[in-house]
Amino acid sequence: MTALSKPARWEQFFWPLFATGLLLAAWHYGVIWSKTPVFPSPLAVKKGIVELLHKHVLWAYIGDSLRRVGIGYGIAVIVGVPLGLALGWYPAALQVVNPVIQILRPISPIAWVPIAIVMFGIGDRPAVFLVFLSAFFPIVVACVSGVSNVQTVFRRVGRNFGLSPQQLLTRVVFPAALPQILIGLRIALGIAWLVVVAAEMIAVDSGLGYLVMDSRNSGKRYDLVVAAMLMIGVIGLALDIGMRRLETMRSVRWGYRA
Repeated sequence: MTALSKPARWEQFFWPLFATGLLLAAWHYGVIWSKTPVFPSPLAVKKGIVELLHKHVLWAYIGDSLRRVGIGYGIAVIVGVPLGLALGWYPAALQVVNPVIQILRPISPIAWVPIAIVMFGIGDRPAVFLVFLSAFFPIVVACVSGVSNVQTVFRRVGRNFGLSPQQLLTRVVFPAALPQILIGLRIALGIAWLVVVAAEMIAVDSGLGYLVMDSRNSGKRYDLVVAAMLMIGVIGLALDIGMRRLETMRSVRWGYRA
């Protein structure tokens, strides 16, 4: 297999499984070698996951975390994509709004936790608000960048065919910018998943983030802590794979070759 060749189908499954097996083996024997009384072994974590399943807790907490991400991220997409397209399409408006965006964008969503609790109290709403904030700015920036980077020849061709500015934006510029926008959506989703876990450690009493803190505080159940961490990682991987599949759809793939 050369550096530029696509790996065989069996390699796409074998090597990730092989690397996972090596990691589990290193984890198992590392716990044995260090004789740590704190960090659990893979078998202890497996038993912890089974225990959570028997208590009907794991699926409920996963569902709560995904629901909060879905609501906050969905609102961010609904608001951020049209706003980013408009700002990219109208540079004068971007020049006015951009300083505000660049001031707010670097602020960690976790820094908004006290304000979110004051505004919304304890429960789902502050977590959803933090997810929205974490996803909103990457989406807006990706949309602005995507529209700004569309080649001028596309716009000229659209005008030559008599398209109105609105038709030019929806039929030419948006499809051409879509690959870059999807990358921004993918990054925003990963950030949103990180933030909801952090928010659940502080502002709610359910979800995978809450499970981490509750397991730590209630008897120092580090097997359940690591089990929750593994669930967070696996779900994050699944979300990323789903967004990657969107990037390879035939309807958006042409934008990469533009």
